[in-house]
Amino acid sequence: MKIVVDYDECASNAVCMGIAPDIFEVRDDGFLYVLNDHPAEDQREIARQAANGCPTGAISIVEDE
Repeated sequence: MKIVVDYDECASNAVCMGIAPDIFEVRDDGFLYVLNDHPAEDQREIARQAANGCPTGAISIVEDE
């Protein structure tokens, strides 16, 4: 799995960080950073929840082939 963020759509509202703080971080500069764009197996479900919870739909999950 790979996490992809459309930064043009991202509002940096930190909803994803609230759900998955080990994967997403909104820093003092007001921008979202993906701390781990290839999460481990045990983080996949929480990454999906964060993507689904994104109010602007800026986060996508791409499954490995």
